[in-house]
Amino acid sequence: MYIHRLEGNWFRHPFWKARFVLDDPARLRALRDSAVEWVLIDPTQGRDVEMAANDRTPVAGSPKLSRAIAGAAMAGRRAVDLSQEMLRAERLARQAGKAVNRLFLEARLGKLVAASDVAPVVDEIYLSIQRNIYAFNGLLQCQSDQVHLYRHALAVAALMVALAQRLGLAPAATRAAGMVGMMMDIALAQLSAEVGVADYRDLPPAVAKGHVLFGQTLMRAAGDIPPDVQTGCLHHHERLDGSGYPNGLSGATIGLFGRMAAVCDSYDQLVTGTPDTPALDPARALGVIAAQPHLFDAMIAARLVEAVGVYPIGSFVRLRSGRLAMVVDQDEADVALPTVRIFASIDVAGGAMVPCRQATLALGQCYGEDAIAGIADAAELRLPPLDRLREELMAGALRAANRA
Repeated sequence: MYIHRLEGNWFRHPFWKARFVLDDPARLRALRDSAVEWVLIDPTQGRDVEMAANDRTPVAGSPKLSRAIAGAAMAGRRAVDLSQEMLRAERLARQAGKAVNRLFLEARLGKLVAASDVAPVVDEIYLSIQRNIYAFNGLLQCQSDQVHLYRHALAVAALMVALAQRLGLAPAATRAAGMVGMMMDIALAQLSAEVGVADYRDLPPAVAKGHVLFGQTLMRAAGDIPPDVQTGCLHHHERLDGSGYPNGLSGATIGLFGRMAAVCDSYDQLVTGTPDTPALDPARALGVIAAQPHLFDAMIAARLVEAVGVYPIGSFVRLRSGRLAMVVDQDEADVALPTVRIFASIDVAGGAMVPCRQATLALGQCYGEDAIAGIADAAELRLPPLDRLREELMAGALRAANRA
């Protein structure tokens, strides 16, 4: 059906366009879950709603129209397969990457970034995760062609949306969580320009720490950033024991979005690394977060595991059979039994990697044929550059899935 108008401001509903064709089950589900009370449709440009036999005239705002929209066809479906959503996620990552690149460059030039600038990207990430919770994050983990700051903003936004879904937050709160992930480091772009460094990771520590307060100033000036988004951005470097900044908050005085953002931000920093610290395998990064309950909310950390898996996509694992594999998909029924792409075996004598013919194995459906014995040590096994290896293995897994 053709949506002509949605009641309320943009933050009450999951769409950024004023008028559009509603033809996606995930979008319909998002609309039904939103705070929109009524919609106006144009039946000359799309399908009409079902009307009672004695009344063929839809009236905007009437309970009848609301019920008809809520009960329309395409009432929902299960999440699509990862291989299907990966194609959409790849297009989305390119488009979103360009959009975020532009936003951060404008911030670097001193332009205020408003909620309406960020909403389209958050909306598309939200819909992708509605279709498949693992695809977009998994794709970013297996891509290496994004500028770090922009990729980090996309990754944390997607992690926040997936985490909010696992926490059972309402759609509006889920989108607000995604906006926190997207905007919490926006001030780093402008600070980098002012200091004269190309990479924000080269900022002096004292300057870098000031990005949260400066970011709050920028968001207040924008005028349309919701207060809970501003607070989440302000709190994302606070820690439960009071050792964080800028205010040294502790425990429950740190807002929910701030505690969520602390986990998601730290996880993505661990898996991408810094100029001074090597990147960790995603499964090891989850272990680092879980091992610090004095810093990170343990309940939120546990929900993140549900959102990305015990062994997230992109993790390298040793199998009981002596083979090496990378995780390429998750099993919704058991996040400890992912689907892996086998690519090598371990030379027992030398302990090095020996390439073998690639194959995909769903550990949750192999009836004990194989199992994960542990996380692979990439340095010890002398694996090739991990960025390129991840891209190659994911591409192979998707080709195999599309042939099946």
